[in-house]
This record gives sequence, structure tokens and C-alpha cells, in this order.
Amino acid sequence: MIRVADLPATHPGRRLLTKRSPFFAAPGEPRCSYCVYVPTSWTPDAELPVLVAVHGTGRSVGELREGFIPFAERHDLIVVVPLFPVGIDDPDDVDDYKLLDAHGIRFDLVLLDILEQVRFRWNARIGTVLLCGHSGGGQFAHRFLYLHPGRVAAVAVGAPGGVTLLDDSLAWPEGIGDTRQRFGITVDPGAVARVPVLLVIGGDDDGRADLAAMCDHGHSRPEQLDRLSESLTRHGTAVEKAVVPGVGHSAAGTRPPVTGFFARLLSE
Repeated sequence: MIRVADLPATHPGRRLLTKRSPFFAAPGEPRCSYCVYVPTSWTPDAELPVLVAVHGTGRSVGELREGFIPFAERHDLIVVVPLFPVGIDDPDDVDDYKLLDAHGIRFDLVLLDILEQVRFRWNARIGTVLLCGHSGGGQFAHRFLYLHPGRVAAVAVGAPGGVTLLDDSLAWPEGIGDTRQRFGITVDPGAVARVPVLLVIGGDDDGRADLAAMCDHGHSRPEQLDRLSESLTRHGTAVEKAVVPGVGHSAAGTRPPVTGFFARLLSE
């Protein structure tokens, strides 16, 4: 695999592999892929930090990457956007990646393998990353935090339709009671509590009708976010909440609190 640092500065591969990259097959699971944005400040010895942005059900990954480019340029970091496609081993599936484990695929491990490739190719700093996701991406993000708290510097969770509580009396994905059997990992709420969390939603994002159409008649999106907040807070996590007035179920509309949250942490 080519390291960008090994290419001469005038090599056309430098242009291909900096700023907006093409999509790369994920190592170990080529049905998944990822793209990155590498800021103009990148140099071979820069060791830039990484922000991972996880798509929702609509998989609008190009738009998602574009939305974080100004933040990447201001704060000198690499944006990584994985793509977990629809229909892996089930032509009608749109949700499996949100649960991290389906059809023999560990989507959390797919992301960790992607990050290792990003480290090698761009000399990125991936020990801990900033992680965010909206809607289905928010589901992925907080569950990834539970399983891998040591790999996450901060998490922003936007408007998830379903949540996993830090409750060991419930099986995954409602709770964490069987994660040792399912993932080989026992969730440690104390380790989770060391990671700052932002929960964000649009003020006009109720979502009850959408969730009912998907046979989930229990909660609206604000209620799900409140349930997650209460569970995290009860176990010691420092949780911030942001409600964006006049915004519906929109990743772009709820992005300003996310970038503000991450910017503040980076400055500290």
C-alpha cells in the first residue's frame, strides 16, 4: 500500500490522495469502503488528528464529507467517512451497521481497520478519534463508544431512532447484558464515562411517525435522546445536550453544535 509520504511532491498521486480522496475498499471487508478529506496543511510528518463522521440510513457520504471540510481546514485534521452499504447479505437491509454486528460482519472492527489504513497512508494520529454520527450514524457512534471507549476522544450523537442503554439486565441492542458473548467485550461504564458526549437534535425533529412506520411505536427521537442521556449521566458521563431551533431531522442543520463541541475540546 502506498504511503503518501513516499510519493514525490510533484507526483500526481499526491493530488489524488490529498484533499478529497477517492473511495477505498475497507481492508478485510471490501463490501464496505471509505473516503477522506486531507486538509491543505498536511505534510508527511504532520501526524494530524482524525474526525470520523458516520452516515445515516440515506448514506449521503459525499455531502457528509463536504460539510466537515471547513472544520478540517480550520483545525488541521483528517475527516474519515466510512460507507456501510445497503444490502450486504440481505438485499433489503438498511440498518445492520447501526447494531455493529450482523451477517458475520463486525462493523466496529471494519472501522478500526479503516483507521489503521488511514494511519499508515497519511501518518494520521488515530489512537483516539473524534466520532460523530446523525440518525443511524448516531446509533453506530454511541454503540462504538460502549465497545471501544479507549479509542474515542469525544462523541457527538445526533437524533438516533434507537438507543442502547448502559443496562446489563437487557440484551443488545436494548442494553449491554450480553456483550461479552456477542462481541467478546464487557462494556465498562467507567471507561465510557471518561469520554465527553454531546447529544444533539433539531427542535422540530419528533420522528414518532417515522419510527412507527418502521414498527417502533415506543418513543420519539427526543425521547430516545433523553433515555440515552439519563443512562449515560447515571453512570458518570459528562453529557451536553443541544436542541437546534427550527431544524428537523437534518445532519447539516445540527452540525454547528457538533463542530462547536469538537472545536472547544481541541482548543483544550
